[in-house]
Amino acid sequence: MIFSYNWLQSFFAKKLPKPEQLAEVLTLHFAEVEEVRKEKGDYILNIDVRPNRAADCFSHLGIAREIAAILGLKFQIPDYRLKEDKNLKSKDFVSVEIKDKKACPRYTAKVITDIKVGPSPEWLQKRLIVCGLRPINNIVDVVNYVMLETGQPLHTFDGEKLEGEKIIVRFAQNSEKITTLDGDAFTLDPEVLVIADAKNPVAIAGIKGGKTPEISRKTRIVVIESANFNPRVIRRGSKKINLKTDASVRFEHGLDPNMTEIAINRSAYLMEKIAQGKIAQGLVDVYPQKVFPKIVKLDLNYIERLLGIKIPEKEVKNILERLGFKIKTKKGKFLNIEIPTRRLDVSLSEDLIEDIGRIYGYKKIGAVYPISALIPPRRNLDIFWEDAAKNALKEAGFNEVYNYSFFGEKEAKLFDFTKKGLIEVENPLSNEQKYLRISLIPNLLKNVEKNLRQFPDIKIFELGKVFKSPNTEKRMLAGLLVGDNFYQLKGVVDSLLNSLGISSIWYDDYQAGPEETKLSVWHPQKSAEIKINGEEIGFLGEISHHILSGLTIPAKVVLFDIDFEKLNKSVSEEQEYRPISKFPSAIRDIAVLVPRQIRVEEVLNKIEEGGGTLIRDVDLFDMYEGAGLPEDRKNLAFHIIFQAENRTLSSEEIDKIQQKIIKTLEKNPGWQVRK
Repeated sequence: MIFSYNWLQSFFAKKLPKPEQLAEVLTLHFAEVEEVRKEKGDYILNIDVRPNRAADCFSHLGIAREIAAILGLKFQIPDYRLKEDKNLKSKDFVSVEIKDKKACPRYTAKVITDIKVGPSPEWLQKRLIVCGLRPINNIVDVVNYVMLETGQPLHTFDGEKLEGEKIIVRFAQNSEKITTLDGDAFTLDPEVLVIADAKNPVAIAGIKGGKTPEISRKTRIVVIESANFNPRVIRRGSKKINLKTDASVRFEHGLDPNMTEIAINRSAYLMEKIAQGKIAQGLVDVYPQKVFPKIVKLDLNYIERLLGIKIPEKEVKNILERLGFKIKTKKGKFLNIEIPTRRLDVSLSEDLIEDIGRIYGYKKIGAVYPISALIPPRRNLDIFWEDAAKNALKEAGFNEVYNYSFFGEKEAKLFDFTKKGLIEVENPLSNEQKYLRISLIPNLLKNVEKNLRQFPDIKIFELGKVFKSPNTEKRMLAGLLVGDNFYQLKGVVDSLLNSLGISSIWYDDYQAGPEETKLSVWHPQKSAEIKINGEEIGFLGEISHHILSGLTIPAKVVLFDIDFEKLNKSVSEEQEYRPISKFPSAIRDIAVLVPRQIRVEEVLNKIEEGGGTLIRDVDLFDMYEGAGLPEDRKNLAFHIIFQAENRTLSSEEIDKIQQKIIKTLEKNPGWQVRK
């Protein structure tokens, strides 16, 4: 925004600092003084005014007020006391009607008669030119001058060219046309606010005047418009017709409705002096909802807490008064401050404190280290162990999923949940989210159903809440693998539990009750209970065929489902330290043909019984039943790892242990070690 140094000087009796020095001072209070240059015996200050200060500082008067407050100078407001002609009444020349009070909160009109249109005085022309405006005539130049001085845009009409002596503020009709002062034609629509006479639009409200009632050499009666418009309406209209002007820029940022009267009186005063006009008495003023000054309560103690420095009360009051605020009352350490309506940016005590600190000087506020106790947050063990479990599964190659906490009627019937007291949502988003979930399994399997075609190798898990009753919820942890990977998933569960400090893990046969045999989630022969210290905490197994076919999943799926609340009671950060043996290990493989009903755990126990303490680990790496074997038999193949703590085992010693294992296995009826 461009400002004239000489113009700013005119508001003060005392000499202002030099332009460069003044620019340096103002930069501390505005975004930046972008440029200082000499032009036509004056200096131009290009000040980057922040948008929140547009209402009062897009004007020479506003910047002069700031200079007065910053430098502590006495500030003088330009004279606008009017000598009105008692024989003339403004209301006899024009009437005003506002169709939409929200679009135009205030419209003020004043009439000047017997004016003499001609060139403006040289001093006025120079100030306009310095600020980037082209002088036209003394009437138009005055309203432009007052806009630059007060920040309030104005417009003038030839009163004799207004049809019906009316001004109507309304939205344009569809396809209504207007030609502006520049000769540009616009086709309007109902989103554009216009100023109209009894027949046609005579101006685009807040943006540009129309050609029809423009001021000419023959004009004798001038109607001055000084109005306040809704910023959104002007911004929308400006964008719609792709026209931005000095007036529209000011209106778009918001202006004080009370400034209209000050600006119109100032322009009438200048027209009387410059154009020898007669000022008609009174205003035509439509102002339905008057705006009054706000009162903001200021806590003097809060100033120190917010700024970090104690400013004497006397200095605080002095700064507020210099800025134009009025101290209405004082009670203890509280002041009630009246805010001028031009300060649209001030509505909170923090706004006042910002201004106090700004004028007092931010440089006076020293850098002080904050004084506070740095207390580490209390450890949340629930979150800690959740993260530990998630990290263990992610390290095993699983991806975490987040599903909705609901499922639908289809899942309720398929999983036979209808008998378990489902909690129905009162206003479900869809039929597929009708019930609160009582298990994580349905939604995990739906993830498989939707993604299996694109991603055949699916390894996912979820840790979330399930709802057993309206007042009961608990956390569950479930994960799955696609494929015939029961023992692989068992290894993942072992690794997960070990990472949580749990070692007493046991897998027991899962036997479905009589009522759930047909509709059980789990495969009847390929499922197990997961136990810790004899307490069941979850299940591990292959999903039953009838569930997979109901969800049209063509592949096998193995899944674990663990009660995380029970698991949380057994976790521990303590780890048993076992040193790594410095002696090499040896591996032998063994394959055992056993009856189909024999569990792998039973075979493992017999291997460890025969091998004794020299067996370090036993891994199942293959299980086969089918072609080439009797119908009631299955083949289990194991890696046996031998290792001693104090010596290297010889081949002969390992062979002896291997033979002992074979004898132990073959003592069981129907067990045969394959050679």
